[in-house]
Amino acid sequence: MPSKIEVPEKKEEVVVKPQIIQETSPEITVKTASKPLSRPKISSGFSINSLINKEDKQEQEETVAEINENLQEHHFTETDLQAEWNLMLMQLRAKDPFVFNAIKSFKLEKVDEKTVQVLYPSESAKAEFDKISGEFFNHFKRKVNNYAIKIDYKQDVQNLKIEVLTTKKKFERFVEINPLLKDLDDLMKFDLT
Repeated sequence: MPSKIEVPEKKEEVVVKPQIIQETSPEITVKTASKPLSRPKISSGFSINSLINKEDKQEQEETVAEINENLQEHHFTETDLQAEWNLMLMQLRAKDPFVFNAIKSFKLEKVDEKTVQVLYPSESAKAEFDKISGEFFNHFKRKVNNYAIKIDYKQDVQNLKIEVLTTKKKFERFVEINPLLKDLDDLMKFDLT
């Protein structure tokens, strides 16, 4: 076989000549686009991510339903509820008088075995109650060992005003109950000022 002979290639030299750039102060122009450069993202009717998220949500709902079924639901009475509410009000009177004055007119009532209804006079008072409601209801659920209790809020428009009873008004109410007190007042001339 004939052998190949390698011939070295010639390298060409490139000479770079510096160019003289004339400095002038040209005006700088900024080009702006009249339309967005990118198109908005349009989702198709089917998305793998949404399908995965939907399956996760269904699993979470099933888990929450199982947890709610397994919650302890021991019986509690209206007396238990009122005792804890009054205890909390007494503690709050010493700790935070502002919140105490805002929520002292609230009424808590046991509607059924799983529901406690909170009657509140105004939205501003309810805002103050929201600050301490989590602590109170968590304590109450732990105390009565019933973790399935739900809270139902309802505005009590009848109890919006707190009437200050004078001795005369008290006496008039007692007269409505027992009319013989009026005769006693006429006879004894009580000083109800």
